[in-house]
Amino acid sequence: MNNMNKKVHIISLGCVKNTVDSEIIAGGLESAGIQLVDEPEDANTIIINTCGFIGDAKQESVEVILEAAQLKTEGKLEELLVAGCLSARYKKELTQEMPEVDKFFVTEDYRRIFDSIASKPHLADDPDHRRKLLTPRHYAYLKISEGCDNVCSFCAIPLMRGKQRSREVESLLGEARSLVARGVKELIVIGQDTTTYGWDLKPKRYLHELLAELDEVEGLKWIRLHYAHPSHFSRKLIPVFREAKRILPYLDIPIQHASSNMLTSMKRGLDAQGLRRLLLELRQEIPQLKLRTSVIVGFPGETEEDFDTLLDFLEEIQFDRLGVFTYSEEEDTSGANLEDDVPMDVKIERMDAVMDLQHHLSFNRNQALVGTELDVIVDGPDPENDQQMLGRTIWDAPEIDQQVIVSGEFEPGSIVKLTIDDAGAYELYASGQGDTTIRSDNIN
Repeated sequence: MNNMNKKVHIISLGCVKNTVDSEIIAGGLESAGIQLVDEPEDANTIIINTCGFIGDAKQESVEVILEAAQLKTEGKLEELLVAGCLSARYKKELTQEMPEVDKFFVTEDYRRIFDSIASKPHLADDPDHRRKLLTPRHYAYLKISEGCDNVCSFCAIPLMRGKQRSREVESLLGEARSLVARGVKELIVIGQDTTTYGWDLKPKRYLHELLAELDEVEGLKWIRLHYAHPSHFSRKLIPVFREAKRILPYLDIPIQHASSNMLTSMKRGLDAQGLRRLLLELRQEIPQLKLRTSVIVGFPGETEEDFDTLLDFLEEIQFDRLGVFTYSEEEDTSGANLEDDVPMDVKIERMDAVMDLQHHLSFNRNQALVGTELDVIVDGPDPENDQQMLGRTIWDAPEIDQQVIVSGEFEPGSIVKLTIDDAGAYELYASGQGDTTIRSDNIN
């Protein structure tokens, strides 16, 4: 079958790092004249980019593969390809158990995937940074590194994605400019651990240097930083945040726990006092800063005292955004050598307690915003109400944070100044025509 007759559907599962990988695959295929289709039933080839991070994600990936395999069994699909983290970690087992899959690929296997389908060199290294954005055109993710050098005892990412490999600053700046030229206004900087960016390069580069240069990219409006490991957070980042024109006062900094016993067992590199000092300093030094974090409950050995310590810490720090996970044992990690001794019902109770506390904190914080004016980026129409649009403040990332429900009609991607009329725990409400003038002064 020649390229013109091929119709490919890409299913991207898991984290936004996977999203970027899928965008690179899609962009390369499209540049070769291969048609990408939105529905799996319309495709003759399906590529599934899998996630293998935790039990639920692995199960979802397996179920999606089986659904696509059924299409092939019924003669409705010619080729089924599987890539990503699950494939990288369990390629041998999956090959034996899923004969319907034509080929399995590891992470970042763009060239082999492309060669398998298009039979020509991949264009991932093209200076135009060919990516077909799977996000709305006004925001995009910038993956600054691949892999991870950390040894967190609960995490299998290094087993699937390998050691850290940072991209050169010049390449990242080039991609940022290319994305801006395509209409991107908000750039979300990601990596498994963004705070160790550049440590593996020769000569070494550092995150504060990269952010300072990205902050000078003309046409870019917002820059948002994710996945900052607290034990590697350099104080040199603080003046960059404070003086930036485009870097938002928003920081995703996963703490995972706040009991020193648990932090040691998780191999996180900082104790509770170190975490407290860092977070309080960030709040003091960076005006308007909002903090997002994630925590794990039910890690092996977590006592009631450990959990109470976590709750007290969360109440003290009052994170602005928070996600909580119950511990899921990952084979071949050092945590798997520990007895998973916290019953599932206790894990769920602890997760609920964290979310109850965060619900209370978020509701009070949002209520304090009623009557204030905030800059809101409009993501698009509300699929549940054609009289409304959905947007986000400078303190909210796509998909994971709260939304602003806007009464009225605005151009998707526009940044408008709106008055907050009402608020719930995880949503804000705004109405009116708004001021669409985008300010050029310091956002902080």
